[in-house]
Amino acid sequence: MNALDKAISLVGGTSSLAKRLGVAPNVVSNWRTRGVPPEYCPPIEKATERQVLCEQLNDKVDWAYLRAAPQAA
Repeated sequence: MNALDKAISLVGGTSSLAKRLGVAPNVVSNWRTRGVPPEYCPPIEKATERQVLCEQLNDKVDWAYLRAAPQAA
């Protein structure tokens, strides 16, 4: 099972994940072939309570660099 499928399963289905992200269910389904856009990775990670990490959803982003970046006040 890939990371997106795991996330979908953990939150209760494609429609449930789509609702949490504010997108249509077919958008989430399209990510199975097109990949998860980077801007949706953090909300998916949060929705799955870190059981699915950004690094697993999209490996084209240097998530380690972003995680180490200082937080704005």
